[in-house]
Amino acid sequence: MAGSSHGHTPAAWTGVTIAFIGFCVSGAFMVMAQPAGFWAGLGVVILGGVVGWIMRGMGLGQPKDSHVLLAEKRETADVQG
Repeated sequence: MAGSSHGHTPAAWTGVTIAFIGFCVSGAFMVMAQPAGFWAGLGVVILGGVVGWIMRGMGLGQPKDSHVLLAEKRETADVQG
């Protein structure tokens, strides 16, 4: 897995960062016993997934044939190196 670029895209980083913030907000409001804030935090978590999905659709995510592209890069590197 370390040799692949799994998740190293702007779409992945943005979606996960937004979801993490929502998780922290939701956890804080759960401790404070505020249900509305808890649900708002979960809404932010869902928003992170939606934003990541939209960004992937805009071409900022990993291409679908990335495993094929990585294999070709490795073969090229082996031949050159």
